[in-house]
Amino acid sequence: MGIWIQISSSGAPIYAQIVAQVESAVARGELRPGDKIPPVRKLAEELVVNPNTVARAYQQLQADRVLEPVRGTGLAVVAGADKRCRSERLKLIQTRLRQAMVEARQSGLALNELRQLIDQELAAVEAK
Repeated sequence: MGIWIQISSSGAPIYAQIVAQVESAVARGELRPGDKIPPVRKLAEELVVNPNTVARAYQQLQADRVLEPVRGTGLAVVAGADKRCRSERLKLIQTRLRQAMVEARQSGLALNELRQLIDQELAAVEAK
């Protein structure tokens, strides 16, 4: 498995970026239950980050029941993690959309303007 995690300078902690991207990959089905993930040192080398950062992310993913240790072989995606990750991603997206809609309405956008804006943005996303 090559590098599938991209670290950005968004200001979010690197371990949190790793956690979010693993959860997103699980939610999308790119990582399936039973799939192994790279060892801490290997991923740290590929991302050019401190191994402790990767270890912290992996610990968080284990605490969130996304990953589990597999005796003698490392960490793998937990059965059922795909459904939990998808559900959590949907909740996060719903919260962000609600915040944006509240802000739009508080800014005086009419419902039809908001719907038109949403349609335009969806079309732009689909075009990419």
